[in-house]
Amino acid sequence: MKNSDIARRHDRILSLLASHESLSALALADLLSVSVQTIRSDLRMLDEEGAVRRRHGAAHLLTPRDNIGYEPRLEVSRDEKSRIGDAVANTIAPGATIALGTGTTVEACARALAHHEGLTVFTNSIHAVLALHLAPKVSVSLAGGNVRLRDLDFIGLESVDFFAGLCLDYAVFSVGGLSPAGDMLDFNMAEVRARRAIFDCARHRILVVDQSKIGRPAPHAYGKLWEAETIVCGRELAGNLQDEMRLAGHTTIKV
Repeated sequence: MKNSDIARRHDRILSLLASHESLSALALADLLSVSVQTIRSDLRMLDEEGAVRRRHGAAHLLTPRDNIGYEPRLEVSRDEKSRIGDAVANTIAPGATIALGTGTTVEACARALAHHEGLTVFTNSIHAVLALHLAPKVSVSLAGGNVRLRDLDFIGLESVDFFAGLCLDYAVFSVGGLSPAGDMLDFNMAEVRARRAIFDCARHRILVVDQSKIGRPAPHAYGKLWEAETIVCGRELAGNLQDEMRLAGHTTIKV
Protein backbone atom coordinates (compact mmCIF):
# COMPACT_ATOMS: atom_id res chain seq x y z
CA MET A 1 0.00 0.00 0.00
CA LYS A 2 1.37 3.40 -0.92
CA ASN A 3 1.61 6.08 1.75
CA SER A 4 -0.59 9.14 1.41
CA ASP A 5 2.09 11.48 0.02
CA ILE A 6 3.09 9.05 -2.72
CA ALA A 7 -0.54 8.29 -3.58
CA ARG A 8 -1.37 11.97 -3.92
CA ARG A 9 1.71 12.61 -6.06
CA HIS A 10 0.79 9.70 -8.30
CA ASP A 11 -2.72 11.12 -8.66
CA ARG A 12 -1.19 14.45 -9.68
CA ILE A 13 1.13 12.77 -12.21
CA LEU A 14 -1.83 11.03 -13.83
CA SER A 15 -3.73 14.32 -13.94
CA LEU A 16 -0.82 16.11 -15.64
CA LEU A 17 -0.40 13.32 -18.18
CA ALA A 18 -4.13 13.44 -18.93
CA SER A 19 -3.76 17.17 -19.66
CA HIS A 20 -0.45 17.12 -21.56
CA GLU A 21 -0.55 13.64 -23.17
CA SER A 22 3.21 13.11 -22.70
CA LEU A 23 5.77 14.61 -20.29
CA SER A 24 9.40 13.92 -19.49
CA ALA A 25 10.59 13.05 -16.00
CA LEU A 26 12.36 16.43 -15.87
CA ALA A 27 9.17 18.31 -16.79
CA LEU A 28 7.15 16.40 -14.18
CA ALA A 29 9.82 17.07 -11.55
CA ASP A 30 9.65 20.81 -12.29
CA LEU A 31 5.85 20.85 -12.18
CA LEU A 32 5.68 18.94 -8.89
CA SER A 33 8.78 20.52 -7.27
CA VAL A 34 10.44 17.19 -6.52
CA SER A 35 13.64 15.56 -7.72
CA VAL A 36 13.95 13.79 -11.07
CA GLN A 37 14.96 10.65 -9.16
CA THR A 38 11.66 10.77 -7.23
CA ILE A 39 9.67 11.13 -10.44
CA ARG A 40 11.56 8.27 -12.10
CA SER A 41 10.70 6.07 -9.13
CA ASP A 42 7.05 7.18 -9.35
CA LEU A 43 6.89 6.47 -13.08
CA ARG A 44 8.46 3.04 -12.60
CA MET A 45 5.77 2.19 -10.03
CA LEU A 46 2.96 3.51 -12.25
CA ASP A 47 4.37 1.62 -15.24
CA GLU A 48 4.47 -1.62 -13.22
CA GLU A 49 0.84 -1.00 -12.19
CA GLY A 50 -0.14 -0.57 -15.83
CA ALA A 51 -1.25 3.04 -15.41
CA VAL A 52 1.36 4.72 -17.66
CA ARG A 53 3.91 3.80 -20.29
CA ARG A 54 7.46 5.13 -20.43
CA ARG A 55 8.86 5.53 -23.90
CA HIS A 56 11.82 7.50 -25.35
CA GLY A 57 12.39 9.40 -22.12
CA ALA A 58 8.76 10.46 -21.69
CA ALA A 59 5.66 9.07 -19.98
CA HIS A 60 2.07 8.96 -21.20
CA LEU A 61 -1.24 7.47 -20.18
CA LEU A 62 -2.42 4.30 -21.83
CA THR A 63 -4.32 4.68 -25.07
CA PRO A 64 -7.91 3.35 -25.36
CA ARG A 65 -6.79 0.20 -27.14
CA ASP A 66 -4.46 -0.51 -24.18
CA ASN A 67 -7.22 -0.38 -21.55
CA ILE A 68 -5.87 -2.11 -18.47
CA GLY A 69 -7.36 -4.84 -16.34
CA TYR A 70 -9.14 -4.44 -13.03
CA GLU A 71 -6.32 -5.19 -10.58
CA PRO A 72 -3.88 -2.61 -12.02
CA ARG A 73 -6.70 -0.03 -12.11
CA LEU A 74 -7.18 -0.46 -8.36
CA GLU A 75 -3.84 1.29 -7.82
CA VAL A 76 -4.59 4.23 -10.14
CA SER A 77 -5.71 7.22 -8.02
CA ARG A 78 -6.46 4.90 -5.08
CA ASP A 79 -6.37 7.68 -2.48
CA GLU A 80 -8.56 9.92 -4.64
CA LYS A 81 -11.10 7.15 -5.23
CA SER A 82 -11.40 6.63 -1.48
CA ARG A 83 -12.21 10.34 -1.05
CA ILE A 84 -14.77 10.11 -3.86
CA GLY A 85 -16.37 7.14 -2.11
CA ASP A 86 -16.63 9.06 1.15
CA ALA A 87 -18.25 12.03 -0.64
CA VAL A 88 -20.83 9.76 -2.27
CA ALA A 89 -21.60 8.09 1.06
CA ASN A 90 -22.20 11.53 2.59
CA THR A 91 -24.68 12.29 -0.21
CA ILE A 92 -26.77 9.13 0.18
CA ALA A 93 -28.99 8.62 3.22
CA PRO A 94 -29.41 5.24 4.95
CA GLY A 95 -32.38 3.30 3.62
CA ALA A 96 -31.94 4.49 0.02
CA THR A 97 -32.38 2.36 -3.08
CA ILE A 98 -29.26 2.47 -5.26
CA ALA A 99 -27.90 1.15 -8.54
CA LEU A 100 -24.14 0.64 -8.48
CA GLY A 101 -22.28 0.32 -11.77
CA THR A 102 -18.94 -1.23 -12.54
CA GLY A 103 -15.35 -0.09 -12.07
CA THR A 104 -12.85 0.59 -9.31
CA THR A 105 -14.20 4.05 -8.41
CA VAL A 106 -17.70 2.63 -7.91
CA GLU A 107 -16.18 -0.18 -5.84
CA ALA A 108 -14.66 2.51 -3.58
CA CYS A 109 -18.15 4.02 -3.25
CA ALA A 110 -19.56 0.61 -2.30
CA ARG A 111 -16.93 0.24 0.44
CA ALA A 112 -17.87 3.65 1.84
CA LEU A 113 -21.58 2.80 1.67
CA ALA A 114 -21.01 -0.39 3.68
CA HIS A 115 -21.36 1.74 6.82
CA HIS A 116 -24.95 2.66 5.92
CA GLU A 117 -27.95 0.72 7.23
CA GLY A 118 -30.95 -0.43 5.29
CA LEU A 119 -29.64 0.01 1.77
CA THR A 120 -31.29 -1.76 -1.15
CA VAL A 121 -28.64 -2.18 -3.84
CA PHE A 122 -28.86 -3.37 -7.43
CA THR A 123 -25.56 -3.92 -9.23
CA ASN A 124 -23.81 -5.68 -12.09
CA SER A 125 -20.46 -5.68 -10.26
CA ILE A 126 -19.28 -8.64 -8.21
CA HIS A 127 -16.65 -6.35 -6.66
CA ALA A 128 -19.45 -4.10 -5.34
CA VAL A 129 -21.20 -7.11 -3.81
CA LEU A 130 -18.00 -8.17 -2.03
CA ALA A 131 -17.47 -4.62 -0.76
CA LEU A 132 -20.97 -4.65 0.77
CA HIS A 133 -21.02 -8.16 2.19
CA LEU A 134 -20.65 -6.98 5.80
CA ALA A 135 -22.97 -3.97 5.48
CA PRO A 136 -25.72 -3.93 8.16
CA LYS A 137 -29.21 -4.87 7.00
CA VAL A 138 -28.34 -4.44 3.34
CA SER A 139 -30.23 -6.08 0.50
CA VAL A 140 -28.23 -6.74 -2.68
CA SER A 141 -29.48 -7.95 -6.06
CA LEU A 142 -26.94 -8.93 -8.71
CA ALA A 143 -27.48 -8.89 -12.47
CA GLY A 144 -27.05 -12.16 -14.32
CA GLY A 145 -25.62 -13.30 -17.62
CA ASN A 146 -22.06 -14.05 -18.68
CA VAL A 147 -19.36 -12.88 -16.29
CA ARG A 148 -16.62 -10.69 -17.74
CA LEU A 149 -13.85 -12.52 -15.87
CA ARG A 150 -11.24 -9.80 -16.24
CA ASP A 151 -13.41 -7.31 -14.33
CA LEU A 152 -15.82 -9.66 -12.49
CA ASP A 153 -18.91 -7.89 -13.79
CA PHE A 154 -21.90 -8.35 -16.10
CA ILE A 155 -22.30 -5.98 -19.07
CA GLY A 156 -24.36 -8.07 -21.50
CA LEU A 157 -28.01 -7.77 -22.50
CA GLU A 158 -29.13 -9.49 -19.29
CA SER A 159 -27.71 -6.62 -17.23
CA VAL A 160 -29.49 -4.08 -19.43
CA ASP A 161 -32.80 -5.91 -18.84
CA PHE A 162 -32.01 -6.17 -15.11
CA PHE A 163 -31.83 -2.38 -14.69
CA ALA A 164 -34.55 -1.54 -17.22
CA GLY A 165 -37.45 -2.34 -14.88
CA LEU A 166 -36.13 -0.41 -11.87
CA CYS A 167 -37.04 3.02 -10.48
CA LEU A 168 -34.50 3.83 -7.76
CA ASP A 169 -33.41 6.79 -5.64
CA TYR A 170 -29.79 6.89 -6.85
CA ALA A 171 -27.50 5.51 -9.53
CA VAL A 172 -23.73 5.65 -8.98
CA PHE A 173 -21.69 5.06 -12.11
CA SER A 174 -18.36 5.87 -13.71
CA VAL A 175 -17.02 6.26 -17.26
CA GLY A 176 -14.02 5.16 -19.29
CA GLY A 177 -13.15 8.76 -20.13
CA LEU A 178 -14.48 12.30 -20.19
CA SER A 179 -13.88 14.51 -23.21
CA PRO A 180 -13.04 18.25 -23.00
CA ALA A 181 -16.55 18.90 -24.39
CA GLY A 182 -18.16 16.91 -21.55
CA ASP A 183 -18.89 13.69 -23.45
CA MET A 184 -19.11 10.55 -21.32
CA LEU A 185 -16.93 7.96 -23.06
CA ASP A 186 -16.42 4.21 -22.91
CA PHE A 187 -14.42 1.51 -24.66
CA ASN A 188 -17.10 -0.76 -26.13
CA MET A 189 -20.82 -0.77 -26.80
CA ALA A 190 -21.58 -3.41 -24.17
CA GLU A 191 -20.22 -1.08 -21.48
CA VAL A 192 -22.17 1.83 -22.96
CA ARG A 193 -25.48 -0.09 -22.93
CA ALA A 194 -24.99 -1.31 -19.36
CA ARG A 195 -24.04 2.11 -18.02
CA ARG A 196 -26.86 3.82 -19.88
CA ALA A 197 -29.33 1.36 -18.34
CA ILE A 198 -27.96 2.18 -14.89
CA PHE A 199 -28.18 5.89 -15.68
CA ASP A 200 -31.83 5.62 -16.74
CA CYS A 201 -33.09 3.62 -13.75
CA ALA A 202 -32.71 6.29 -11.04
CA ARG A 203 -34.09 9.70 -10.17
CA HIS A 204 -30.71 11.05 -9.03
CA ARG A 205 -27.61 10.09 -11.01
CA ILE A 206 -24.13 10.43 -9.45
CA LEU A 207 -21.18 10.32 -11.87
CA VAL A 208 -17.89 9.49 -10.14
CA VAL A 209 -14.73 10.40 -12.05
CA ASP A 210 -11.16 10.12 -10.83
CA GLN A 211 -8.83 12.63 -12.42
CA SER A 212 -7.13 10.11 -14.71
CA LYS A 213 -10.43 9.90 -16.65
CA ILE A 214 -10.66 13.66 -17.31
CA GLY A 215 -9.53 14.25 -20.87
CA ARG A 216 -8.91 10.54 -21.44
CA PRO A 217 -10.06 9.41 -24.90
CA ALA A 218 -12.29 6.39 -25.57
CA PRO A 219 -14.11 5.50 -28.79
CA HIS A 220 -17.80 5.56 -27.76
CA ALA A 221 -19.75 8.63 -26.53
CA TYR A 222 -23.18 8.24 -24.93
CA GLY A 223 -24.22 11.47 -23.25
CA LYS A 224 -23.02 14.64 -21.56
CA LEU A 225 -21.79 14.78 -17.98
CA TRP A 226 -24.33 17.46 -17.01
CA GLU A 227 -27.12 14.95 -17.59
CA ALA A 228 -26.11 13.61 -14.16
CA GLU A 229 -27.46 15.48 -11.16
CA THR A 230 -24.18 15.19 -9.23
CA ILE A 231 -20.55 14.88 -10.35
CA VAL A 232 -17.95 13.80 -7.79
CA CYS A 233 -14.36 14.17 -8.97
CA GLY A 234 -10.85 14.69 -7.65
CA ARG A 235 -9.87 17.53 -9.94
CA GLU A 236 -11.41 20.88 -10.84
CA LEU A 237 -13.47 20.57 -14.01
CA ALA A 238 -12.82 22.96 -16.88
CA GLY A 239 -14.77 26.23 -16.74
CA ASN A 240 -17.05 25.33 -19.65
CA LEU A 241 -18.09 22.09 -17.94
CA GLN A 242 -18.73 23.84 -14.63
CA ASP A 243 -20.86 26.40 -16.49
CA GLU A 244 -22.95 23.63 -18.06
CA MET A 245 -23.46 22.00 -14.66
CA ARG A 246 -24.63 25.30 -13.18
CA LEU A 247 -26.97 25.96 -16.10
CA ALA A 248 -28.53 22.52 -15.54
CA GLY A 249 -28.95 23.31 -11.84
CA HIS A 250 -26.75 20.35 -10.93
CA THR A 251 -23.94 19.88 -8.39
CA THR A 252 -20.20 19.35 -8.74
CA ILE A 253 -18.28 18.03 -5.72
CA LYS A 254 -14.47 18.22 -5.84
CA VAL A 255 -12.75 16.04 -3.24
